[in-house]
Amino acid sequence: MSNIQTLVDMGFPKEKAEKALQMNGDSIESAMEWLLAHADEDISQSTTQTESTSVTNTEQEETQEGQPEEGDAQQAKSLKCDECNKLFRDQNEVEFHAAKTGHNNFSQSTEEKKPLTEEEKKAQLALIEEKLKQKRAEREKQERIDEVERERNRIKSGKDMTEAKKRLEELEMQKIVEQRKREKAEEKAARERVRAQIEADKLARKAKMAAEQNQPPPEVPPLQPTMSTQTQKKEYSNTRIQIRLQDGGTLTETFGVKEQLSAIRTFIQVKQGDMLPFDLMTSFPRKVFTDDDYEKPLEVLGLVPSAVIIVTKAK
Repeated sequence: MSNIQTLVDMGFPKEKAEKALQMNGDSIESAMEWLLAHADEDISQSTTQTESTSVTNTEQEETQEGQPEEGDAQQAKSLKCDECNKLFRDQNEVEFHAAKTGHNNFSQSTEEKKPLTEEEKKAQLALIEEKLKQKRAEREKQERIDEVERERNRIKSGKDMTEAKKRLEELEMQKIVEQRKREKAEEKAARERVRAQIEADKLARKAKMAAEQNQPPPEVPPLQPTMSTQTQKKEYSNTRIQIRLQDGGTLTETFGVKEQLSAIRTFIQVKQGDMLPFDLMTSFPRKVFTDDDYEKPLEVLGLVPSAVIIVTKAK
């Protein structure tokens, strides 16, 4: 709130408030003291001597020409609110009172508004100072509330970031465990293939020896199908995801096909270092993922064996 509006809210006319601040270097305390000391002055009159003399002469001429004869109504000296009987010196005070109270009925009055006494000036100054203290206390209270809210948001953001990092670490650990399982399975399959090949070589040598000795060849047991001889649909355990960020940058990461789409969102949050909301979508075919999609595995969403995901503003 500006200093002018503060003085107007305290009951001073706007023109006087502007004049007081102009003369006191925008100091609201000095301006209030000036307003109380010049409460009876009308600043709407011109300050130059020539204009003052001209106005005075004009007023004298008009007074002489329009001097009411004996028995006519007395000259109006103030304006009066017919609803609360409060007196005002000029139209500015009337307009301020009407805006503040909503009163609309005013009339001229022959009663002159008396200037403030020293006691009244001191009482009004004390009231103004009390209002200033209240406003200052309210402002400080609001600042404390805002500071607490900012600190709460900072703590919450820190907690969210910590949880996101923890989740990412868990996902990384899960990937390591799955990778070790796959390596063990591949080693076992390789050993089986080597064992089968050794058995096949033995049987071939026996058959060759039997043929040389004119003996019937040994019975060859059927070979068990191995990973290399089986014709199976290729299955993927990982998928390569390229992420296009809003600032034009890209991220590339490998995820397990069983991982949920929320794992990609967590990965992006940790890499960007903030918790601002965003949406994920694919470009072709175009699909904006919903809240339910974040709980689905990547293989169900068709993001295997590779895919491009675009980060967009949250709707």
